[in-house]
Amino acid sequence: MASVHRDEKSGKYRIQFRLEGRQYQRSLKTTKLRDARAILGRVDETIRLVELGRLEIPEDIDPAAFVLADGKLDKPKKKTQALRLKDLIATYQESLPPGAKEPTTLQGEQLHFKHLFRHFGLNRLVSAVKVVDVQKYVADRLQESYRGRPISVDTIRKEIATFRMVWNWALAQERLEKPCPTRGVKYPKRDAKPPFMTWEEIERRVARGVGKDERKQLWDCLFLSTVQIEEVLTELEDNARHQFIFPLFLFAAHTGARRSEMLRSQVDDFDFDLGIVHIREKKRSRSQSTTFRRVPMSNRLSTGMQNWFAAHPGGQFTLTEGEGPITPTKATNHFRLTLRHTQWDSRLRGYHVFRHSFASNTAAAGIDPGMIDSWMGHQTEEMRNRYRHLFPKQQQTAIDLVFG
Repeated sequence: MASVHRDEKSGKYRIQFRLEGRQYQRSLKTTKLRDARAILGRVDETIRLVELGRLEIPEDIDPAAFVLADGKLDKPKKKTQALRLKDLIATYQESLPPGAKEPTTLQGEQLHFKHLFRHFGLNRLVSAVKVVDVQKYVADRLQESYRGRPISVDTIRKEIATFRMVWNWALAQERLEKPCPTRGVKYPKRDAKPPFMTWEEIERRVARGVGKDERKQLWDCLFLSTVQIEEVLTELEDNARHQFIFPLFLFAAHTGARRSEMLRSQVDDFDFDLGIVHIREKKRSRSQSTTFRRVPMSNRLSTGMQNWFAAHPGGQFTLTEGEGPITPTKATNHFRLTLRHTQWDSRLRGYHVFRHSFASNTAAAGIDPGMIDSWMGHQTEEMRNRYRHLFPKQQQTAIDLVFG
């Protein structure tokens, strides 16, 4: 049912109506109530004919324009541009100002564009992409694999989210007029990731018999006890190949910082008087390039970093070989080489194990969840749920209130 309303500022009438599940609002460009009511009657009749199937809205016609034109095709049409997928992506990338997004974000988007091009085609008319096409994209990607492992639902969701993001950008730029055809796309359900587990728990599960992929997934859920963390650090403090290796592992283990956050860290971020380290975050704010969170320094971290800074080769970055910051690739390679042929080899699968351990050990120690969140930065509910089972004191108190 359509309705007309008068704009108090301009005095002109506008019309509102629903069509095929969507709400539309357009100005009637008249200040006369009689004219507005006449248009209202014609709009109601046109909508009725569309709903009865006696009128069909062509794909290249704006539904609102079609209704206001009484269903006549010789009335104003959508000014659609024959925008091809490759041109849309290129225009979007050219529009980004320097520093608008992190290099890793741009790399991820570029990989998503590669798959979109491969499935939709470089010259695909963007306006011709429909929900059924996006659903087919999901189905086709689910049949693919990478390094012997099937493409995950999470990966496909991220690719579709990138597609929707660029489409909505084009919509705001008036390069497209239809909403992105991703609403209603169905994805298969996935299992929740297992909770974080101790070394002993994982070994018991592996001993009962699991496949190769499941075994890798289990070790991805490893968190080290504080005793095990100290064993790793003690071994590296005495035997690391390079001076920056021990501070790198110590930084990760005692702050829960991400690899990228450690590599962008600067010497002045360590305030030894206050016992605080400032962690430089990206992606947490849409309006600010860099934000900070504060993590209290343990005595071990404070002593170790002061010793490192005394031998620091120079420059502003905390972790360096003397020629600027360490790159992510080098940091990963050093992680693998450092732990090769040790008891930790193939068990510790990246710096994230220390982040898992930081969250899990602080939870097991009964630290307030809000404080853990503030130390670790932005946390998803899924992440919280993975270590929530490690809050023994709170859970025991709660169950005792019930059963005494």
